[in-house]
Parts: sequence; structure tokens; C-alpha cells
Amino acid sequence: MNKNEIVIDGKNYVLKSSIKTVQATKQQIPIKKGKLTFCIIRTYSAGVFAGWINRTVKGMEHTIFNSRRLWYWKTTGLDISTIAEVGVVSDGCKFSEIRAEIDLKQVIEVQPCSKESKVSIERVEVYKNAD
Repeated sequence: MNKNEIVIDGKNYVLKSSIKTVQATKQQIPIKKGKLTFCIIRTYSAGVFAGWINRTVKGMEHTIFNSRRLWYWKTTGLDISTIAEVGVVSDGCKFSEIRAEIDLKQVIEVQPCSKESKVSIERVEVYKNAD
């Protein structure tokens, strides 16, 4: 816990002005409210993503917008259901840069995110593998 965090009844709260957001490396797609939902998306072989998806589309092929690949994460629970509900602990997560648009062919799970989860994912810095 750092100086900008406080724990009340077992929940972490962060000073709003201390939240760092990730800047997109490419042009982001403007999101139309009501049409897309911010979700955690799990695929058969491409991994796990967080981004905006049209949930009315059925089937295994989807396009996600303003998304990040979640390669490694820390959360209070076990799986992406917990990430979608309560979010992640920003230290130690390995997330990619924001991509404007990605086509996924084998989507097998879509979990809508809470506002708390979305904020926690956005404040994770882009993982850099090189020194």
C-alpha cells in the first residue's frame, strides 16, 4: 500500500489524482455509449483481453475496440470473473498497450466489467519486456 491508498472494511481506495491512465500508442476509436460494453474477453487460444465489445453480436467472432491484452495479473480472486467484478492490483500486472481494434476468432467467454474494474485496468502501466 502506498501513501495514496487507504483500506476501509477490506476494500482499497485510491486518491483519484494519483491514478495514472495509459495513453494509447495509436488512434483510439470513439466509443458510442450504449452500443458497446467494456468487458473481459477470453479466447480459445489468443488469451485474455479487456476492451469494448458489442455484446449483441452472437457467435465466436468479435471485434474489440480500445483493448489491451492481459497476459499476467494480480487480483483478489482466482479468475477473470473476479477481474470483471473488482479489478486488478496494478503492481505486477503485465498488460499490453491499447490497440484501437482487434478481430478475435474464437471468443469463448465475455465478462462485463464494473466501473471499479475498468478503472483498475486502465491504471496498469504498459508492460515493457526490454531493459
